[in-house]
Amino acid sequence: MSGLHKDQPRGRALAHLCLIAVGIVYGDIGTSPLYAIRECFHGEHAVPILHDGVVLSDNVLGVLSLVFWTMVVQVALKYLVFVLHADNKGEGGILAMVALMHRALEGKRAWVVLLPMGLFGAALLYGDGLLTPAISVTSAIEGLEVATPGLAPYVVPITIAILVGLFMFQSRGTGGVGIIFGPITIVWFLLLAVTGLVSILQTPSVLMGINPWYAAKFFYLNSGSGFLVLGAVFLVATGGEALYADLGHFGRWPIQIDWFAFVMPALVLNYFGQGALLLRNPDYAFNPFYHMVPGWALYPTVVLAALATIIASQAVISGVFSLTSQAVQLGYFPRVKIVHTSSKEMGQVYLPGINACMMVGTILLVIGFQTSSNMASAYGVAIATTMVITSTLAFPVTYYLWKWKLWQSLAVLVFFLCFDLTFFSANIVKIAEGGWFPLLMGLIVYVLMTTWKHGRALLGKRVYSKLIKSEAFIKDLSNHPPVRVPGTAIFLTGNPDSVPLALVHQLNHNKTLHEHVIWLTLRTHEVPRIDEAERIVFKDLGMGCHQIIAHYGYMEEPNVPRILGSEAHGMKFNMLETTFFLGREMLLVSKRPGMMAWRKRIFIALSRNAQPVTSYFGIPSNRVIEIGAQVEL
Repeated sequence: MSGLHKDQPRGRALAHLCLIAVGIVYGDIGTSPLYAIRECFHGEHAVPILHDGVVLSDNVLGVLSLVFWTMVVQVALKYLVFVLHADNKGEGGILAMVALMHRALEGKRAWVVLLPMGLFGAALLYGDGLLTPAISVTSAIEGLEVATPGLAPYVVPITIAILVGLFMFQSRGTGGVGIIFGPITIVWFLLLAVTGLVSILQTPSVLMGINPWYAAKFFYLNSGSGFLVLGAVFLVATGGEALYADLGHFGRWPIQIDWFAFVMPALVLNYFGQGALLLRNPDYAFNPFYHMVPGWALYPTVVLAALATIIASQAVISGVFSLTSQAVQLGYFPRVKIVHTSSKEMGQVYLPGINACMMVGTILLVIGFQTSSNMASAYGVAIATTMVITSTLAFPVTYYLWKWKLWQSLAVLVFFLCFDLTFFSANIVKIAEGGWFPLLMGLIVYVLMTTWKHGRALLGKRVYSKLIKSEAFIKDLSNHPPVRVPGTAIFLTGNPDSVPLALVHQLNHNKTLHEHVIWLTLRTHEVPRIDEAERIVFKDLGMGCHQIIAHYGYMEEPNVPRILGSEAHGMKFNMLETTFFLGREMLLVSKRPGMMAWRKRIFIALSRNAQPVTSYFGIPSNRVIEIGAQVEL
């Protein structure tokens, strides 16, 4: 297996990471008690809790058994024990898994099939990024209905107000308040544990639900309806992908310690506490979480729940920002404006355009679905699909990359897929009830990602077919030297083996060439970061022409002034005497093969709205000359 870090944190450093990780990593899964048990007994596919006035204790214990073992298998075994080891040089997340899979399947046909699957899994996380703030904050504010039923009409307006404030806050970053996320979330988990424990002590027989025999008996008694309730049970595991995505921020140890020593015990106590409450009073099934709280503590609990859901939403939103920036670097998304909100932590980024889209989408979800119960159907579909994809992608990683025996890789794949596909089947039947939203959202993002990737490849094919090989160009320069003018000209190019098209046009039109000519290529690799010693490759081509290739990982931000300021290439640049020449293609739709016409139009629209190269790469705009050319796609 792959290792995260050579030196794992210890002592105070480990304790500090554990504190922060509680807030960032477990905010999402920590808010599931607000709605998970409620959906099992009061949702669209709820199982009965009463029959002729008698409490169906087997149903309560059966659901609790399913909840407990779902947390053990799906979260503890799958993510904490298995998936967290699938790191790409310390980074986690679905794109890290795709990069590992690419390395494992390089040159194999299976890559063609599994790559779209991985990209669709990444695309589904955008739907999760909209649903998590919507369902979490709504479910927290719905506690006002329990405290004061007359406040029910104000739940949606209050939720929208909180969400607007949350998204407006994103521009300030999380660095300043990140340290308080952990303590607030710890207080939240303590509340979950204490309220659950108090309820369990009143009905200790509820702990029998830990026995998996009750889960088997539940399916025997409820058959079809019992299977459908798995869609609600699955809500207790919806933060699993977040654990993997945050791997690079904290490492494996803090995430595992938090789960086994604190988070899982608190969640189990609260879920079983809600079950104990329902055994005593089944009428509270419409909101068992808040009915466990004493009357005097309802309003403070609503406030604390709102803070917990804001923190959970913050983590998911930041995850979408990080995913988008990685997709841009890997060439699956057009350039977007990226603002770094911390000078110390490079992972803390703010994307204004993505933030605005997410705010509008989340508010529309709240207005459209109205209640967290209505959103629950949509919520499970995206995560269940992503979990199936994660398990599938892990197979080639274990077999080809980690060199497991075939039977071992297959055994792990089959074991986890048995659970993943079961939950997927239980959730997919809810498409008409809202499950269509994350699938539609994922499909839209997937089409945009693949269209951009294929469009860039097609554009490169059209442009590079007109390029001249470097050796032939240098030889022609030596045979027919043009007039040289003082200064340095830098041409950005994606193909270091050929002459930049902008250079050819500039030479043809102006009949002159600068004293120093640089062909600059920025390459992004499927690893999170590149060592500084391997960052820059310099080559003297002759005739005053030089080539610089700068290598970056998908978690890094290319910056041209920083490249030129480096001493690795052995040249000194005076920015006042340096001119950047950029090619600007005017794209036209043609009947030439390569991509369907409607996708060509989408690609052209994305290209026109992409962030300019100058601002994205930090190039001074007053030192830039753009040379245009028409290209038929």
